Amino acid sequence: MRGLSLGLLVLVSTGGTALAGTADVLSASADCTESVCRFVVTVRHDDEGWKHYANAWEIVAPDGSVLATRVLRHPHVGEQPFTRALPGVQVPADVTSVRIRARDSVHAFGGREVAVSLSD
Repeated sequence: MRGLSLGLLVLVSTGGTALAGTADVLSASADCTESVCRFVVTVRHDDEGWKHYANAWEIVAPDGSVLATRVLRHPHVGEQPFTRALPGVQVPADVTSVRIRARDSVHAFGGREVAVSLSD
């Protein structure tokens, strides 16, 4: 009986942590000069504190390679959605568009991604 109670406690605890869902990219833009870009990204996630929060976003090339990662060092519980920039990103000359995806500390990736054209 004791093991069953502990099992239920863990299940309830884990379920509460997963309520925030995945991190979604709402918008993204790039300002590029030759092969160096500055990205500005807006993310939405129902951060619940240190155990479940949006902890990064990435710039992904069409071939799936990660060009850069913006680490988010703390929860944004009272600031949703939030916008952060990442300057100085080296982009290969043949890359004309990228995807931006966000990660959270529980689900990793899986939320809404945004495509950004670099040729404009």
